Amino acid sequence: MDSYTERKGLQIEETLARFVESEAVAGTGVAAEQVWDGLAALVSEFGERNRDALKERARIHQQIDAWHVKNRETGIDPEAYQAFLREIGYLVPEPASFSVETTRIDPEFSSIAGPQLVVPITNARYALNAANARWGSLYDALYGTDALGSLPERAGYDAERGRQVIRWAKKHLDRVVPLVAGRWKEVTGFTFDGAILGLKHAAGMTALDDPSAFAGTVTGDDGALRELILKVHGLHIRIVIDPTTEVGATDPAGISDVLLEAAISTIMDMEDSVACVDGPDKAQAYGNWLGLMKGDLTEEVSKGGRTFTRALAPDIAYTAPDGSPAVLKGRSLMLVRNVGHLMTTPAVLDAEGNEIGEGLLDALISVLIALHDLRREGGPVNSPAGSVYVVKPKMHGPVEVKLACDVFTKVEEILGLDRYTVKIGIMDEERRTSANLAACIEAARNRVCFINTGFLDRTGDETSTSMEAGPMVPKADMKNAAWLDAYEKRNVDIGLACGLKGRGQIGKGMWAAPDRMADMLEQKIGHPMAGATCAWVPSPTAAVLHSTHYHVVDVFHRLEEIEREIAANGPRAPLEALLTIPLLDRKLTDGEIEQEIENCCQGILGYVVRWVNDGVGCSKVPDINDVGLMEDRATCRISSQALVNWLHHGVVNEKQVMNAMRRMAEKVDGQNAADPGYRPMAPKFGSHAFQAACDLVFNDGNWPSGYTEPTLHYRRRQVKAKETRKAAEGADG
Repeated sequence: MDSYTERKGLQIEETLARFVESEAVAGTGVAAEQVWDGLAALVSEFGERNRDALKERARIHQQIDAWHVKNRETGIDPEAYQAFLREIGYLVPEPASFSVETTRIDPEFSSIAGPQLVVPITNARYALNAANARWGSLYDALYGTDALGSLPERAGYDAERGRQVIRWAKKHLDRVVPLVAGRWKEVTGFTFDGAILGLKHAAGMTALDDPSAFAGTVTGDDGALRELILKVHGLHIRIVIDPTTEVGATDPAGISDVLLEAAISTIMDMEDSVACVDGPDKAQAYGNWLGLMKGDLTEEVSKGGRTFTRALAPDIAYTAPDGSPAVLKGRSLMLVRNVGHLMTTPAVLDAEGNEIGEGLLDALISVLIALHDLRREGGPVNSPAGSVYVVKPKMHGPVEVKLACDVFTKVEEILGLDRYTVKIGIMDEERRTSANLAACIEAARNRVCFINTGFLDRTGDETSTSMEAGPMVPKADMKNAAWLDAYEKRNVDIGLACGLKGRGQIGKGMWAAPDRMADMLEQKIGHPMAGATCAWVPSPTAAVLHSTHYHVVDVFHRLEEIEREIAANGPRAPLEALLTIPLLDRKLTDGEIEQEIENCCQGILGYVVRWVNDGVGCSKVPDINDVGLMEDRATCRISSQALVNWLHHGVVNEKQVMNAMRRMAEKVDGQNAADPGYRPMAPKFGSHAFQAACDLVFNDGNWPSGYTEPTLHYRRRQVKAKETRKAAEGADG
């Protein structure tokens, strides 16, 4: 049972209260009383407005359902459908031409394109890895993954595989920083004549084809060259010179590694990839964010038979070509993702004993903690520009975007910050936001720092919004749906039209298979080619490999090409295409239906069992074919909504799905058999984890927009309460 303490008419869970009063405020110049006064004001001013926004979602959803039921037999006339959506306020008028006015933006948003990580803030080790993933070894990324077409076959160093890695890396250098004559594999050393870099070559001397690609050097205390720093499309490459290592000793120039600037930015996530269901969970999340903002977060790590302390990486000092001292950032620029407007939290109760909006708590406490970065004197800072970057997910349309902006304006007043210190990343992952994206950006024109597509959540909302229109295509077919192509293109086109280029990121979604790096290298170059100035990757290693795509593609040049294409031919994707509902238009075989049921059930169960039993909000979960995929609530949402839709329209029946649930529970149990702490779902099928999966499909199909959070939070809290009772009984015994 949670214990509470009263503050300013609110009941604050005691763990959270202690954290705020003893840790979060220390050194900020903000008193704890000021925080609680501010939280009470936020609840008073925005609590009802938040609830009204959710009621508006429900009203619109009910009207869309009724329209589809009425028109199901006659089919959907696009013009009539759009007129209806405008009539009910789902579609709002397009704003007059405007350009975003965001200021104090760091270059990671305005002028550097590269990979972006998303990591659960509750896992300190993951958070530190992600923050330090600004830099990574290309040699290690190639050697330890299937990027070369195979995995290492044995422990220890395989010299032949090492040679393959070096060949790949140097061919990449030939492509992105070519020499006037010869190839990188033929370089034997380096010379410097002022700001001019010379490269010793088997046939004499050569130089970089683009001399401006030379960014500087790092030398040792003995004056010897340690690193050669190059720059391609804003990203740095550090060529490490160390002939004393096993790799460097065999290299003609003594090159021992190639370090790439990789994860330019990282979203520290308090939303989809975590399982924060109460005050202690929230305090843990905020505590790790505090360590990141203060720069003192550490974690004991055991790896390869040794234990060490992982901490945040320092900045990197080097010498510029003109001889002046310079610094490279050692850490990824960090954003924090708050929860959406839907969620409430038992961490704080209002005067009537009701849970307050969790987004209000996140807004105040996450920005409070960021004061440690804004007011730090000395040492690496997260935002030299003096901004706090907050990703706001699952907003439905411009009214909800304005609500978020107004909340942050109030937070700035409470904490004594300048107006527009807080920047907002708009997740373009709900259908009403996609359809009104320009108006959403206009509502945040002084704060917006990025827009990013999210295929999985967007698919979940596509299915939920049009639930009554008919049965949807299988999940795999969604990737070929007309709405998805329009969605991805419009996100870029509207971002450009609103002046986001040079002021914020235009992003793309996740590569979800962390073990399939060869496929990622082949396919994910499509994201920078599409104009994405950032795109999500599932690991620091993936960030290193994906950064090679940004060496090849000049994204800002690509955006200029897209602008010229739009100017010549008009918008690349009309609204009608975005609103085309992906209805099933063919008869599926029994085998196809069974495969889809099992695929969805296995995906739900594989994710939910870890969420409910262990509080793991994001992890690599084996799919039905035993391929590890990064799963979070978005993947759970799409699978559950797919089954809800087919059940609703009689494509499948409850007995079929329940039988599949039981079979897939046995499969998931088998996939986790090696985990000594795992609690099987079969053969009793009575656990909270199994029941949560069933709830998502059979009982909770009408949760707003198909969100899974209410069910998962309810079941997780039951498991935590049971564990607390057992611990208490054990102590009494």
